[in-house]
Amino acid sequence: MLTPKQTRFIDEYLIDLNGTQAAIRAGYSPKAAEVQASVLLRNPKVREVVDRRMADLQRRTGITQEAVLGILWTEAQGGGPDTTSSARVRAAELLGKHQGMFVDRVQHEGNERKPIRFIEVLGSEPEPAEPNAGE
Repeated sequence: MLTPKQTRFIDEYLIDLNGTQAAIRAGYSPKAAEVQASVLLRNPKVREVVDRRMADLQRRTGITQEAVLGILWTEAQGGGPDTTSSARVRAAELLGKHQGMFVDRVQHEGNERKPIRFIEVLGSEPEPAEPNAGE
């Protein structure tokens, strides 16, 4: 069972998918809104309702990933008589981002080119770093 504040957060989140602003609009403290939004979006009950409502919205509007990609592809190829070169470039950029061609962040990799996993343990002191042998 969700609290009224959680329900309000979900309603606000679905407006613009901005968790921090949704938390503020739902009545959470602006100072803690970013953290509270993260906590709420990891809450299985909240996440279930968000996912269900987003799927319902997608079903009702017919806006699917495939539909959006199709529109972008058409625009990138010249679309129609009113398509501008800047619109074609922007559509190509969005398609490239979707395919992971343009990364706005850096992914650090460890051994065997696998991403490094960081695990935060709350309430514990960090382990002292061991000196690397051979350096």
